[in-house]
Amino acid sequence: MLKTILLFWGLFVIIFITDQYLKHLILEGFRYPTDCIDITYALNKGVAFSMFAWVGEYLKYIQSALLLFGISYVFAKGYILQYWVPIALLLGGGVGNVYDRFIHGGVVDYVYWHCGFDFAIFNLADVLIDIAVVLIIIISYKNDKKTVKE
Repeated sequence: MLKTILLFWGLFVIIFITDQYLKHLILEGFRYPTDCIDITYALNKGVAFSMFAWVGEYLKYIQSALLLFGISYVFAKGYILQYWVPIALLLGGGVGNVYDRFIHGGVVDYVYWHCGFDFAIFNLADVLIDIAVVLIIIISYKNDKKTVKE
């Protein structure tokens, strides 16, 4: 159990530092335009697709509370042992984005997909959060299948 907890926190720290380093590069002026995907700067004051931007400054406190509640729940229920990788991805990305809200006034986004259609601008943390959700669904599905067989 201790090994899993240490791996969890190690992965969380690696994700957070990597996310913040990439955002630092963008804030320092790094740009890379292409025909399909641009690396550029955008400050998102809402959540996905700038939804809930109207919540303003309160959004960072709401998201902080949700992260604290979520991680407390996961540890209290013991889910951390089974879902440590996706939870580390989710928490690392979530904390990275909330940190941005406190430091920069919004989330630093930088990957702009415009190949075939205009897509939202996003960042590494957003991608890791999406991957975490997919992994949680896959692990849950596999566990449910095992339970049905038994």
